[in-house]
Amino acid sequence: MEILSKLTKITSKKAKRVGRGYGSGAGGHTTGKGAKGDKIRGKTKLTFDGTKIKKSWIKRLPYLRGKHLTIAYRRHLKFDLGQISQWFKDGEVVTPKLLVEKANVPVRLSRRPIKILAKGKLDKKVDFEGLSFSRTASKMVIAAGGNIK
Repeated sequence: MEILSKLTKITSKKAKRVGRGYGSGAGGHTTGKGAKGDKIRGKTKLTFDGTKIKKSWIKRLPYLRGKHLTIAYRRHLKFDLGQISQWFKDGEVVTPKLLVEKANVPVRLSRRPIKILAKGKLDKKVDFEGLSFSRTASKMVIAAGGNIK
């Protein structure tokens, strides 16, 4: 009896082998897929809605209209003023290309627009070209003696 108590407990169950006969626990005629039709035998289209027109499927989607569609999916790359003061020296010009290089941003993300946020301190006189700023960040850059173009 001492040997049995020292064995490790098995907590995971074996997966059911679906479609391998009645003895498998999930076998037999339809093997858990329901009755007849395309949903068992093959694939149905995402838009398939019986014999109805697709309009009912389209009506269930949320409305996406107007200008916001082009803007909503563009996510900005965000950098802090603290990072910029670490990466750049006094009197340098900060451009999007230089920022992407210094931050080691992947190529697929390098085309995104860049925004500078007011986190950390900027203690250097640095000029910026082609970047967008938060209100507080732009005030901090001007206060440090930098220019925004």
